[in-house]
Amino acid sequence: MSAFEPHFKAAITPLRQAASSAAPKLLDGKKIANALLAQIKDATQLLAEREVRAHLCVVRVGDDPASEIYVRHKIRACKKVGIESSHLHLPADISQQELLAELRRVNADPAVNGVLLQLPLSAHHDSEEAIMTVAPHKDVDGFHPNNLGRLMSGQANLEPCTPRGIMTLLAASGVDCAGKQAVVVGRSMIVGRPMAQMLVRANATVTVCHRFTENLADIVQRADILVVATGVAELIKGAWVKPGAVVIDVGISRMADGSLQGDVEFEVARERASLITPVPGGVGPMTVATLMENTLHATLAAHHLVIRGGEICDKTR
Repeated sequence: MSAFEPHFKAAITPLRQAASSAAPKLLDGKKIANALLAQIKDATQLLAEREVRAHLCVVRVGDDPASEIYVRHKIRACKKVGIESSHLHLPADISQQELLAELRRVNADPAVNGVLLQLPLSAHHDSEEAIMTVAPHKDVDGFHPNNLGRLMSGQANLEPCTPRGIMTLLAASGVDCAGKQAVVVGRSMIVGRPMAQMLVRANATVTVCHRFTENLADIVQRADILVVATGVAELIKGAWVKPGAVVIDVGISRMADGSLQGDVEFEVARERASLITPVPGGVGPMTVATLMENTLHATLAAHHLVIRGGEICDKTR
């Protein structure tokens, strides 16, 4: 199975330096994401020298408060790295056909390199049809069936941001997946299933668990690498974590007291794990940084360019 070969490949040394500055046992997504964003900023400056501008268009429907926050974070990240951004905010009651027409219009805009459809949509919308309407070569979320299929076939183009960000996090932290027992709890198309495929690509032996899995604790206890993405606060008990395991907690839930909680019982798990992501500050920043990386990749691909060793050159077609 071939490896992911982006038009831009971040240097691993700065990412490892960032990872090494984290607190003991912590996979500090903020530090590693900032190191990745610094390299993306350098890359956008190289593009600017060729009068090429990366441009991300975020399409949001309605006024979901969480979506508003997520969009704000993405626009802020664009500004930080020199990617132009636009926010197409559509009314909640927009019809399905009108939404699809707006997506096709953005697809056709040559100035836009990346399109992100912020989910969730309104209840009357068909999300799958909307995702399929986004042009695959501009689908920086990596959710289009074309991109998911390319991931499965080993010919990846744009990959889902959260699992891709997790793989970057693991690489930066010196975690070798080859030969390891990896357990992914959650099977969504956004995280769980592409995460499992990427771990397989990295030569891990992967088990995927979901709501119908029996004896979940027994399976979790075998994991050298544990990735949990369910959105159920403290579903995974710290005592289930295998001593020395690497724990990636994707979930985030707001509790009654206003605090944020991941899917893993953090303090107990931290005592047993060799490395663990905090919530917040672990996977989230890596997801946003990877969105910027995908937007850069889509821009380079559109102009048949590659960046290697800090230099930009034409890609052989």
